[in-house]
Amino acid sequence: MQKQADRIVQTLKAKGLRVTPQRFAVYTNLLMRHDHPTAEQILSDLNQDAPTSSQATVYLSLQTLRDAGLVREVLLEQGVCRYDAKVEPHHHFRCKCCGEIEDIAWEAFDQLGLRQVRSGLKIDSYEVIVTGMCDRCNTP
Repeated sequence: MQKQADRIVQTLKAKGLRVTPQRFAVYTNLLMRHDHPTAEQILSDLNQDAPTSSQATVYLSLQTLRDAGLVREVLLEQGVCRYDAKVEPHHHFRCKCCGEIEDIAWEAFDQLGLRQVRSGLKIDSYEVIVTGMCDRCNTP
């Protein structure tokens, strides 16, 4: 556990960030999750045992981590911003029944030629969001 904490501190410092208890807690929470939480879910987790974080602090920490390239915002549904500590390129699947979110490997859509959408467009990046029903919801 101490080695992981040391790695997190080193990662934050390598990006030129001060290691505040709140920033450390927010980043650690995201690294341990795979569910792409909202800021409110992170705040709830952090304050589960002893309320010490404010909504403003969590949002500011997320913005700072995003700007440093350690966290990315994921917009899978209208009006809801989710966060992901997995910053390397990947796509997402969202179950329209239970809301479960799952990562999809970047290479899954390579053969579609998405970078060649239309002549004249220069695409820097793209992300595919697939919706449907997960195997748990699709089982009769």
